[in-house]
Amino acid sequence: MKYTKNTDQPYEKYVKYGPGALSDAELLAIILRTGTKESDAAEVASEVLSLGKYPREGLLGLYDLSVSELKEIKGVGDVKAIKLKALAEISMRIHKASALSTFHAGNPCSVANYFMEDLRHLDHEIVVLAGLDSKFQLMFQIKISEGSVNRSLISPRRVFIEALSRRAVHIILVHNHPSGDPTPSKADRELTEKIVNLGNLLEIRLADHIVIGDNKYYSFKEQGDLICSR
Repeated sequence: MKYTKNTDQPYEKYVKYGPGALSDAELLAIILRTGTKESDAAEVASEVLSLGKYPREGLLGLYDLSVSELKEIKGVGDVKAIKLKALAEISMRIHKASALSTFHAGNPCSVANYFMEDLRHLDHEIVVLAGLDSKFQLMFQIKISEGSVNRSLISPRRVFIEALSRRAVHIILVHNHPSGDPTPSKADRELTEKIVNLGNLLEIRLADHIVIGDNKYYSFKEQGDLICSR
């Protein structure tokens, strides 16, 4: 997004008109505070926003950019780069805190929303195990696997060791697809069937397996795919 210079500086514009009147670059400029001899803070912020690559352009790019990449912009040093990364982290935590206030383990959309910001920005797969009590209240969530760009390694044994040791009555598996497409793979389906069958034997039911994409999700429960083999 190209920044158009305004007679009002971002801070003064905020005071006069409120945050809704500011562009993304102007809001970032308030965080950056200063620019360079050649460019003011909003112009530097505009350069930051231009680094985001499709499909995560603009502010979304802050999740993907590293401190070293941000420092390649003239006027952005260690302090400013870390401030920008901290801003991205704060936004994720605000989203998660908000999602937790309406979290309902029996609602796939609610579960997906809770995990969305943590997982959709990753460039590799991770698998999270969520344990629930008999009233479907969230007891714990732990990362049980971390893999490459398109593959994570997960042991059903590890799933149930964790669930048994923490006294979970139901479990939910959540993992991400870095491609952004949450359509489950053959391996995802095979794993789900294994966990369903083992869970039935151990009396720890798989309540859902949710695949997170980029602002999209696939719920095995929602799609009627939590069926054990005969």
